Amino acid sequence: MQPTQRRLRLGRELRLRSKLQFDALYASGKRVDDRFFGLRVKPNGLDHPRIGLAVAVKAVGGAVPRNRLRRLIRETFRLAQHGLPAVDIVVAAKIPAREAPAATLRASLATLWQRVASTCASS
Repeated sequence: MQPTQRRLRLGRELRLRSKLQFDALYASGKRVDDRFFGLRVKPNGLDHPRIGLAVAVKAVGGAVPRNRLRRLIRETFRLAQHGLPAVDIVVAAKIPAREAPAATLRASLATLWQRVASTCASS
């Protein structure tokens, strides 16, 4: 791989994994919302963004739609990660995401990633 190429992977270091990390974001993270998703964002002091998912049964339904939505969120984050500042992000799905087509959800997440990049880069 050439030095100018960026790896587009979603490794362990790019994920929030502990309850303490999630609790810290919920306690003091900045909210970024739209119709389908609610994000909590907080600077992390690292050199890369990290993501955590909160896709509840109540909002989305059973295992199949929840896992489909999780895959979609992770994929859009994976593609957008190099345009994001060094922040921790928790993505929570809202009830309207249950019935929305995948293209609409991808567009919503792309807009949210841009909003995170512009609001967190300026602060």
